Amino acid sequence: MKLSVSAFTLTAAILWGATVLLCGIANLIWPTYAVGFLELVASIYPGYDVVGNIGEVIVGTLYAVVDGAVFGLVFALLYNAFVGRPAKTESKPQ
Repeated sequence: MKLSVSAFTLTAAILWGATVLLCGIANLIWPTYAVGFLELVASIYPGYDVVGNIGEVIVGTLYAVVDGAVFGLVFALLYNAFVGRPAKTESKPQ
C-alpha cells in the first residue's frame, strides 16, 4: 500500500511544528522545561535561539513546519518508490 504524499507531508509538518511550538510555549511558562530539546533545535535552525520570548517560539515553529514538511515529503516519496517495486521471486525448476 502506498502513502498519500500530500497527507504524509502535511501530517509531518503539523506534528513537528506542534512539538516545537508546545515545547517553546511550555518553556515560556516554566523556564527550565525542555531546555535541552530547545537547545538542540536551536543548534539545527539558524536564526533561532532559546531566549524565552514569543518571537523566538514563532521562528522555531516556522522552521519546524518547513523542516517537517520536507522530511515528510522525502520520506513518503522514498517509501512509495520502494513499496511500488515488485518483489523478485525465484522460479523453481519443475
